[in-house]
Amino acid sequence: MPTFTALTTLTGEDAANALAEALEKMTPEPTGVGVFEIEDDSGLWEVGAYFLEPPDLVMLEVFALAFSAKPFAISELPEVDWVAKVRRELSPVEAGRFYVYGSHDADKVPHILAQGDRIPLQIEATVAFGTGHHGTTLGCLRAWDRLYSEGVRPTNVADIGCGTAVLAMAAAALLPEARILASDIDQVAVDVAEANVAINGLDGRIQCLEAAGFAHPALKAAAPFDLVFANILKGPLIELAPAMAENTAPGGLVILSGLLVVQAEAVTAAYVAAGFTPASREDLGEWSALVLRRN
Repeated sequence: MPTFTALTTLTGEDAANALAEALEKMTPEPTGVGVFEIEDDSGLWEVGAYFLEPPDLVMLEVFALAFSAKPFAISELPEVDWVAKVRRELSPVEAGRFYVYGSHDADKVPHILAQGDRIPLQIEATVAFGTGHHGTTLGCLRAWDRLYSEGVRPTNVADIGCGTAVLAMAAAALLPEARILASDIDQVAVDVAEANVAINGLDGRIQCLEAAGFAHPALKAAAPFDLVFANILKGPLIELAPAMAENTAPGGLVILSGLLVVQAEAVTAAYVAAGFTPASREDLGEWSALVLRRN
């Protein structure tokens, strides 16, 4: 079944949210409506609606005029099995000592293992984020690999916004005695994380939780952490800075990503204000990965 999209842009967050609310009441009803700022502090917002049948073009035109938005661009998207497509097209990723692969590349693992201290991590392409191909996940893996090579040996680790749990598993693979918790705001991601933990033979090593930030009794009980991964987005990272300070041990490290190069300074400033000192930064294409130490 094809999906139809209707996209427009307009000025102002309030107007964009009001338009999105109006779209949700359309007939036929959209399956989803999204509101996104096109660029930080630009004031320009994109509103998109998704339909399983052709939308009412007259109503969309009326909405565009009523909310001073650009005319809607309508597209029909063919039905695609994106998971199958990803599995076919994604090749293994090497990040320091870590080799991240899907089951379709399992035949390459014996060769990797023969190279010594290489660590294979199997991650299946699913609806959860974190296959290692994205610059943010790759940056976090490379940062952790460097820290471990420098002698960093945390015993209490949290992966906040874990997605597939690839970062938590990278920690577990190198820290057999560490306590490791992985949390995500989406229960589907938590289920994916638990499945990946099992696939990699790490059952009992990583506790997977549904939580927003550190808001879970198990996370509160385990804090403070001496290593925290947070591969999310600029806005949530900045909002999380005070809680990150509260839940990171003095001298502890945080590895942050999910942010563009142009956003790195703003995130760094928020964490410096919360009590962290920058330790390193790596830019991979348009994405940045930050390492900061709790004062």
